[in-house]
Amino acid sequence: QVQLVESGGGLVQPGGSLRLSCAASGSSRSIYAMGWYRQAPGKQRELVGIKYSDGRTNFADSVKGRFTISRDNVKNAVYLQMSSLKPEDTAVYFCYALVVTPYWGQGTQVTVSS
Repeated sequence: QVQLVESGGGLVQPGGSLRLSCAASGSSRSIYAMGWYRQAPGKQRELVGIKYSDGRTNFADSVKGRFTISRDNVKNAVYLQMSSLKPEDTAVYFCYALVVTPYWGQGTQVTVSS
């Protein structure tokens, strides 16, 4: 079992920045990948970005060049640095970890609005 706890969501103006954090606990030594998904009202959950243990990353086209992911393997944490935020980035952001099966955090709200 892996437990994921997110933090760092909130309200930000368009063009602003925000950093999300996610800490993993439990059987976290075998995490193969960690990253973030998001779900806007009325929409399906979608990949934002993910980072694999071998260093590879994958991002949604809509966030490339604006969002970055970093992992701290000692702390079993993953961070999402979001810049140049747009209103369409408004969503609940979920931390994700892949072991044998996927695990999800409880979600944190990000609202981009003036």
